[in-house]
Amino acid sequence: MKRYEKFVLEAEKGITFEVSEGTSGELIIRALNIATANVYSTNYVNPPIPEGYKHVCGEWNNGFVIERCSDGSQFVWIPVGSLDSNGTLDGEHFSEKFGRRNYMNNEFSDDEFNEALNDELLEQLESVKKYGGFYISRYNISKSSEGKPQSVKGVMPWVNINFDDAKKVASTIEDNEAVKGHLTFGAEYDSVLEWFIKTEVKTLAEIAEDSTEWGNHWNTENSPKKVVETGSREECCANNIYDFAGNVDEWTQERNKSSHRVIRGGFFGVDGYDYPVAFRDYDFPNCNFISTGFRATLYIK
Repeated sequence: MKRYEKFVLEAEKGITFEVSEGTSGELIIRALNIATANVYSTNYVNPPIPEGYKHVCGEWNNGFVIERCSDGSQFVWIPVGSLDSNGTLDGEHFSEKFGRRNYMNNEFSDDEFNEALNDELLEQLESVKKYGGFYISRYNISKSSEGKPQSVKGVMPWVNINFDDAKKVASTIEDNEAVKGHLTFGAEYDSVLEWFIKTEVKTLAEIAEDSTEWGNHWNTENSPKKVVETGSREECCANNIYDFAGNVDEWTQERNKSSHRVIRGGFFGVDGYDYPVAFRDYDFPNCNFISTGFRATLYIK
């Protein structure tokens, strides 16, 4: 087969190309219409309910909760289409509804936090634009008696798990022809935080400066100073999502300049003003911590 040293892509005005690396190392080139690149469905007010799930409480704008009939795992709808276009997917241009936010003083430039637009994230982006949002686990993921991941109330979070294993486990929470699970991306994590701000259940200060009052932190009044069961404190609930701040911090698929994996938020052993929910920490992907858990999000096909 003849090989070329370079190639040229041409397209009509209004078309741009997105280049990414596939899961097997292949180069993926996608043509995008920039006129519709940031267009999200307005049907986020009618969240899709996948087969095998049922709606249990909440409305689209205050925590629409669905429950998997087989095991009671619950997920909350994040109406991305209702957010402001102040997020980023590339770390430079802040014009996305779905994307990471720079809440903590130029952290993107200081530590070069990044998130590759790989197949999984691109598929989720397309799904979010199609449906207007996505689902995230209502609780930190825990382990069922059969050793399977679940998102339920009243059990201990799955901790002492490294990034690589958390990613594998999250991908197994759902995998069928209609829905696929994955470990939370930074773009998803910050879209949730932006939704809290947009709906005024939390302020920017409560997210970026001090999350003490809505998380199990060391300096929280009557703090147990240990990991507690999922959903055990009502003051730690925002828009029907529990324990986003405190209790355990969470692995995400975001990276820093050294390709360490990013851990978000604070946990029971730190103060809420030193480690607010928007805080980004990072470590080697093969490290285990008794204070670090994770969430799963759903990609609706």
